[in-house]
Amino acid sequence: MIRSARVRALLALTVIALSLYIACTVPVRLGLDLRGGTQIVLETRSTATIHAGREATDRTLEVLRGRVDALGVAEPTLVRSGANRIIVELPGVRDPEEAAALLGRTAQLTFHPVLGTGDGADRREDARDLVLSDESGSPLRLAKDSALTGEDVKGAAARFDQETAAGWHVTLDFDRAGRDRWARLTGEAACQPVGDPTRRVAIVLDDRVISAPQIDPSVSCGTGIAGGSTRITGSFSDAEARELALLINGGALPVPVETVEQHTVGPTLGARAITASAWAAVIGTGLTSLFIIGVYRLMGFLAAVALLCHGLISYAALAVLGATLTLPGLAGFALAIGMAVDANVLVFERAREEYTTRRLPSTRSALTAGFRNAFSAIADSNVTTLIAAVLLFFLASGPVRGFGVTLGIGVVASMVSALVVTRVLADHAVSRPWVRRRPGVTGIATAGRVRGLLVRRGPALMRRPRRYLAASVAVLVLASAGVAVRGLQFGIDFTGGRLLEYATGVPVDPERARADLADAGVAQAVVQSSGDTGLTVRTEELTDAEAATVTRTIGTLGGGADKVRDELIGPSLGEELRRNALIALAVALGAQLLYLAARFRWLFGTAAVAALAHDILILVGVFAWLGKPVDGVFLAALLTVVGYSVNDSVVVFDRIRELRRLDAKGPLPDLADHAILQTLPRTVNTGMGAALILAALAVLGGDSLTDFALALLIGLAVGTYSSVFTAVPVAIELDRRGRPRHPARRAREAGHKGIPRPTRSSRR
Repeated sequence: MIRSARVRALLALTVIALSLYIACTVPVRLGLDLRGGTQIVLETRSTATIHAGREATDRTLEVLRGRVDALGVAEPTLVRSGANRIIVELPGVRDPEEAAALLGRTAQLTFHPVLGTGDGADRREDARDLVLSDESGSPLRLAKDSALTGEDVKGAAARFDQETAAGWHVTLDFDRAGRDRWARLTGEAACQPVGDPTRRVAIVLDDRVISAPQIDPSVSCGTGIAGGSTRITGSFSDAEARELALLINGGALPVPVETVEQHTVGPTLGARAITASAWAAVIGTGLTSLFIIGVYRLMGFLAAVALLCHGLISYAALAVLGATLTLPGLAGFALAIGMAVDANVLVFERAREEYTTRRLPSTRSALTAGFRNAFSAIADSNVTTLIAAVLLFFLASGPVRGFGVTLGIGVVASMVSALVVTRVLADHAVSRPWVRRRPGVTGIATAGRVRGLLVRRGPALMRRPRRYLAASVAVLVLASAGVAVRGLQFGIDFTGGRLLEYATGVPVDPERARADLADAGVAQAVVQSSGDTGLTVRTEELTDAEAATVTRTIGTLGGGADKVRDELIGPSLGEELRRNALIALAVALGAQLLYLAARFRWLFGTAAVAALAHDILILVGVFAWLGKPVDGVFLAALLTVVGYSVNDSVVVFDRIRELRRLDAKGPLPDLADHAILQTLPRTVNTGMGAALILAALAVLGGDSLTDFALALLIGLAVGTYSSVFTAVPVAIELDRRGRPRHPARRAREAGHKGIPRPTRSSRR
């Protein structure tokens, strides 16, 4: 026992020390919604002759990389997503129209005769020639009219000369028309002296010389390189030769691209979001810590210390994995702190139960039993949340995916902090002599107010389960009526369109702005206030000229307008996101059902999933009544509710399973009553811990997180109710229908003693 405690202590110290080192040395990468900038998602389109698959998209990516470098953007990011999408992140870029226009141009590959050296200008163009720097930075004077274009190139490939071991080179193959043009171009250049700049041919991609090879002395003047194939030699490395081939192929095979998604966030908005979220996390964590200290005294204080370690471990994990921290990710970070309280409360409530009911000899033995007996419930409840986090990562996109990452990291970190850090601190504390002499200071030597109230009254909650089912159905019908009456206000994530947010000099009346926009030709715009002097305009897809009209109109009304956010979602992407949202919900419910059925029984799995469906429909209905937008962030909240609200059902069903091992023939309603009464203190305390965090996010998290926190608060309240008064009654009804009640069984249940119900006489 002592050895295992030492191992845990060493593990805890190692994890904390390593996390502290990583947090101090490795910075976390901020998403564009926090540091400001533009994200553009481009989709390659097939033509009559070219298929926009992975290969063509990779070629397009290399061309775009050169264009972004030409913009001079610091730390740009370009990655391929799927077979035909490219995600471009441009930190600090405030003009998305200019960036999108540059990135969306079809690649232009041209071949030019070299007329001589330049005059030192980096780039100059006049009526006769063009001055560009070659790959080494030396200016070259080129003929303005190209001799060949990318349409004349059949393909390019990087090859290694196996016979002569001369190194890497790039081969070029021309089509029928390109053969003659290439021979004529190289034949004219071969007439110049060897070593003269005019003996070179410049290969230009998007006004940038990617290669300017010298014509080999073996090439005859006037004849040139015939046959339609040639090679570019030089001191190429493997990577350089492949990159040159990709660039040439990108020009040779131009693939049209279309902007399907665009997000622009100003740096001031990102800074405000960071400040607001940080304050929400600090205040929420502080309130949660005060709450658990008030309930569990010394153990609560140690749990609060473990919460700080949880935050450190989560931050270090984000940094070492290279994950991008987004605004929803900050919310996931804060929410994971509230969820970390869950595991601690499970352990402490179980330790209370062991000490007060089973009369264990010391708080140390009760604490050991609490960690041991609560482990299965902690594992099951965290796995269900991890399922939701994984689905968010694979089926969501953009910042919502970042929320899935931080939520998943937070769940794993919560188990480490609760089962390792908290246990090491708690074991050390209860071993101190002054604590052994004063067991009341630990917070687990008393039953607690909620448990004491339940013990005194001992209510038979599941005597008439159909009443609770009727109440759940009534609430469900009332909430669902909101969808039928008011409809769902889908955000641009799901409908496609454009969202513009402005910070104005003076407050602007949304109705007046809507009327002025209609007069300016922008009809059917949804205009809403945002903060004190902010305004959001949501419309169908706008052209850049129409967007400029919106900006001028709002600026006239507001005494100037600073555009702090610009989001564009193409209709095809909106349809895809809607489809993915439905798939995510279906897979989430199916995955929860399979996991719970494997861990418990199909009976309990079905009941828990029915309660989840009940929670989802109510949450959607409430948002319909409130007129709140249903967008990607709402989807993140919905899937989090799926993972989080099932935790309470898991804890109750885990206790029913434990009681059934002790009394295999006991009626399910009686076992459910005992399980509910024993686990309800945990449900109340964990709900309070999470509610304090979410309330802080709702009040202090800013406009971007208010709806998110509101959805989670509604889901938390509905999920807490449904785990007891929907999931358990459904399980009881399914059990009654699935097991015929023979006369012998009815007599057995009528005379069944089972596990004694808490009564006043059994109160300690």
